[in-house]
Amino acid sequence: MLPEYEKLSHMTTKHGSPASTNLRVVEEDQADAEVSRLYEQFRSRFGRLDLPGILKCFATHPPLLRHMMDIAEALLFAEGHLTRRHKEMIATFVSVQNHCPYCADSHSYRLRVQGGSAEALCAIQGNDLRSPSLTTAEQGLLRFVEKINRSSHGVTPGDVKQLIENGWREPQIAEAVHVAALFAAFNRIANGFGLPSQGLLALFEAAGNGGQADNPVHHGDGQ
Repeated sequence: MLPEYEKLSHMTTKHGSPASTNLRVVEEDQADAEVSRLYEQFRSRFGRLDLPGILKCFATHPPLLRHMMDIAEALLFAEGHLTRRHKEMIATFVSVQNHCPYCADSHSYRLRVQGGSAEALCAIQGNDLRSPSLTTAEQGLLRFVEKINRSSHGVTPGDVKQLIENGWREPQIAEAVHVAALFAAFNRIANGFGLPSQGLLALFEAAGNGGQADNPVHHGDGQ
């Protein structure tokens, strides 16, 4: 079970995903055999009993749902070249920039569960990339992510060189590009379908987690 889903299970007995407001999603009682099987695979692989709204959006095209679950397991919600915490930093930052209430809330919550401090989250939400709650390397990475999200056509070798000088390795930078671009797409899907916030960050804070999250680690370099 992912730690954020384990914590969620202790914060509330049942948390049903909100209905979409623009387009219909595939609710469990309306799912065909293939989608029902994929929903059960999601529960087995990720450990969340209720189904997130974004998953139900993907289910309107079952092959997309299947592949997105694979991407989530292998890249987005796994330790890789980047840590889970850094991936959630990117996901939160991009989602706030793209005005996606669903994704901004869920990934703010995940960032806190993954050890991000309340101060770092506030800085990311406010686009304060000079905040001392972020390391110099993290500040540089988020500036690069902002460029990927807002003006990717303007990315240059100099941008990559600067990140390497800040301590990031090329595989980490490549992973940051993948994560930023994927979440930009998810933001547009969630907004297009009309998914409202799930209120996960508020639940986290109401459960007494409003201070420092568990095991916060801020490294001085890109590792």
